[in-house]
This record gives sequence, C-alpha cells and structure tokens, in this order.
Amino acid sequence: MLSENIIKNYIAILEEELVPATGCTEPIAIAYCAAKTGKLLGCLPERIAVIVSGNILKNVKSVVVPNTGGRKGIRPAIAAGMVAGDPERDLQVIADIPEEKLAELDDFLNRTQIDIACGDSPCKLDIDIHAFAGTHSARVRITNHHTNIVRMEHDGEVLCNLPVVDAAEEHMTDKSCLNVEDIVRFADTVPLEPIQALLLRQVEYNSAIAEEGLRGAWGAQIGRILFEDYGDDIKQKAKAYAAAGSDARMSGCEMPVVILSGSGNQGITACLPVVVYARQIGATQEQLCRALIVSDLVTIHQKSGIGRLSAYCGAISAGVGAGAGICYLLGGGFSAVAHTVVNAVAILSGTICDGAKPSCAAKIAAAVDAGIMGYRMYLHHKEFRSGEGIVAESVDDTIANVGVLAQQGMRQTDSTILHIMQEQHCL
Repeated sequence: MLSENIIKNYIAILEEELVPATGCTEPIAIAYCAAKTGKLLGCLPERIAVIVSGNILKNVKSVVVPNTGGRKGIRPAIAAGMVAGDPERDLQVIADIPEEKLAELDDFLNRTQIDIACGDSPCKLDIDIHAFAGTHSARVRITNHHTNIVRMEHDGEVLCNLPVVDAAEEHMTDKSCLNVEDIVRFADTVPLEPIQALLLRQVEYNSAIAEEGLRGAWGAQIGRILFEDYGDDIKQKAKAYAAAGSDARMSGCEMPVVILSGSGNQGITACLPVVVYARQIGATQEQLCRALIVSDLVTIHQKSGIGRLSAYCGAISAGVGAGAGICYLLGGGFSAVAHTVVNAVAILSGTICDGAKPSCAAKIAAAVDAGIMGYRMYLHHKEFRSGEGIVAESVDDTIANVGVLAQQGMRQTDSTILHIMQEQHCL
C-alpha cells in the first residue's frame, strides 16, 4: 500500500515533467531567457552579452530553432525571443511567430551586436543574458532547468537574486522517493483522473510530430528508413515512430511535443513505443495510460541521478523506460519490469551525448531496441547478473550506478566532447 505522500509526490513529479515545448529545449530556454530580458529592458537592445555553459553550447549549435526560417544556433534563438517571444508561455515562448516577423529577425541579427562566451559555471545548464540599449540595461540568468530564473536586474537594480547551486532538481519535487517497485504499484492503483489529461496530451502531441516525421523529409529520416524497410515488424515500428518524432523536432518542426526530464526527445522516446504496442494489441485507454506512467517514471528515476544535461545520452534512459512500459502493458509486474530495466541498462549505458542534432533519432532507435531487448531477454528467462559490469543486486542500485557513471565517470568525457567541437570550429 502506497502512502498518501508517495502518491502525492509521484503525481507532482508527472505534473512538473510532462509539459509542452515547441522546439529543442536548450535553444528554447535561450529564447525564453531572451524574451524575459527584452521585457525587462522595455525595448529592443543595441548590444547583448551572453554567457552559457558548455552543455548549452553543444545542445544548441546543430538544431533548427522553430519559426526562424531554418536558422540554427544561439543568435537566432535570442533574436526570436527578443523580437517576437511571449515569455508567459514558458517553453512555447516562440511557438507562434508569424512568417512576416522573419524580416524583423533578419534586421535584428544584422544590426545587434551579440557577444557569446562559454562560462565556467558549476551548473550544466546555465544561460546568462545581459542586454543594453542606450543608458539602460537588463539581465536574466537561468540555471539547472530550463525556466528556473535565479537572477533578474534592470538598470543595475537587482530584482531577483537566488543562490547559484549545482542542483539539477532545484525547486522541483524531491525524486529520491522514486523506486521501481513503488512505480509499478503506483501504476497499478493510482486513480487516473489527476494525471490522465497529461498522459493523453503526451500521446496526442508526440504521436502528431512522429506522423509528421514519417511524412516529411526531416533530418536524416531515420524513422522513415526503419518504417519503409521493416514497417511490418512491431519492434521496428516502435523504433521508427520514436525516431521520426526526433527527426522532425531536431530539424525545426514547429509542432509541440510533451517533454520529459526537460527533453523533448526523451518525452517522445518514453511515449511512442508504448503507444505503438498499445495500438497493436488493442489496449484500452486506461491500459495505455498506466503503461505510460511506468515508462515516464522509470525514465525520470534514471535521469534524477544523471542530471538534465550530461555526457550520458538521455535517450538511453527513455529507451529503457519504454521497454519497462511495454513490459507492463503486456502484463509484466514488478519482477518483469525490474529485469527488463536491468537488462536494458546493461546494453547501452555510456552512450555519449554530443549535442542535440539529427543523429539523436538514430540513438533513439538504438535505445528503444535495447529497451525491447531487455524485455525479450526476460521472456526467455535470461538476465544480466549482479557483478557483471555496472549491474548491481537490485534494479534501483543498478540505476544508482548509472547515475554515478554519468555524473562522475563521464565528467571528463563531457569536457572532451566540447573541446573537440570547439577545435572543429563547430560552435
């Protein structure tokens, strides 16, 4: 029997994490910060100084910013936020820029000095924008998660000043309460009314962008390749839909997605394979929603130890979550889900994140494959055992080991990735 406090916290976690966003969340966070800064300034600036963390740099440079005419990078994200952003819409800040505003974006980028630097911040996610117009100035800083404002200034007057701490879950529900057994029990028993709308919106938005990814020539077209070559196979179809959503999203599709752990790719990956299997077996809406609870919370459980931005590819965590959700959908209880998670984690842990870009779709396909393989191993009574690599005695200890691997073991990997990208003049 779950305590009322656990139930309340699990619902709060889903409410915090399952939010809509238009575009890759790192450039959108920059646009949001810029829109907030512009609103404080009260006019368009003449000069902007931007300091961002390395993980922001690597996750912004190669994805198209929606509604900017195909532009990539920090400058178009700032321009979109300053010229036409609505900061009240959070991660949908530039969702509705009309085409006629593109000329204004061009003019802003041509006449505005924008200086960008990579700062030495304790936070993996750090965006600090300082804008100037005549004798006036405004500043907004965001750390740790995409809309978490820690400092605001106007003409030198400090309006908000919170401590900058290295805490990815700052001001969010404590996720230490998450464990796989309680996640399954929660999925089994929670009344759906408080969270059903969130889950169905995740299905609606993420299914729509996947369909667009399969229709259009987006990115590397990983989803279309999988669908066209192997579309009759349910596992390949699950991989194709997840990859197609990323194909479209990474290449500037202006349709919203419902994100998870601050990432649209993770929201897509945790959701769509479960949706594909649910449709295949004719599952009820309730069965789908309860399976999505497992997938989403198992993904969040893994990411709470890894952090929102890392050298560890978050799609892997979501692929593992999807495997757990599919297992649950097909009748698996706690033991089956736990074995699925451990098996899947052992297959692909350590896959690097070298920024948001079209190849994310291929990593998503591989992550979903690993999640499903973890479940298939369970069905064949095969498993990876404690002491083999990072696999521990329990599923939750194995997940904790992944967090240590990502946070400590891959710290230098993160620096090396950024160094390589800078050496190649990619930023």
